[in-house]
Amino acid sequence: MMFVRPAKPSDAPVLAAILSDWIDETEWMPRLRAREADARFVADMVHGGGVDVLELNGACVGFLQETEGHVSALYLAPTARGRNGGKLLLDAAKARSDKLDLWTFVANEGARRFYRREGFVEVEQSCDNDERLPDVRMVWEREAG
Repeated sequence: MMFVRPAKPSDAPVLAAILSDWIDETEWMPRLRAREADARFVADMVHGGGVDVLELNGACVGFLQETEGHVSALYLAPTARGRNGGKLLLDAAKARSDKLDLWTFVANEGARRFYRREGFVEVEQSCDNDERLPDVRMVWEREAG
C-alpha cells in the first residue's frame, strides 16, 4: 500500500538516492554535482521543510517538496512510477494550496503529460536553470466552487 507522510531527517539518504538515480538514468540530464552533493542538497531540503515522502511497503519510493505553492521537486523511484505515486504526492500538495506552480524540463515529456493530466497549464518557457536546458513553468489553480 502506498501513502504520503511528512519527511523525516532519516529519510534524506534514500530520497537523495532517488534523485541521483533519476539524474543518472536520464540520458539528456547533465550531472552537475556528485552524488554526495545531491545527498547534502536533499538533506537541506528536508531540514527546510515542505517535503512529503511516498512510502510503499515500508520503503521510501518518492518525494515532493513544496513551499508556499511552489513545487521544487517531485521524484519517484522506478518501483513507484506508473502506480499513481506522483498523483498521491501532488494531491497532498493540492490539499494544502489553492494554486501550485512548478518548472519542468521541456525534454521531460512524461512529466509534462502527467502535470497536464493533473490540471496544470504551461504558462512560460525559459532556460534560466543550472543545467541550461529549456524548461517550462506550469500552474495549477483550484476551481472555484
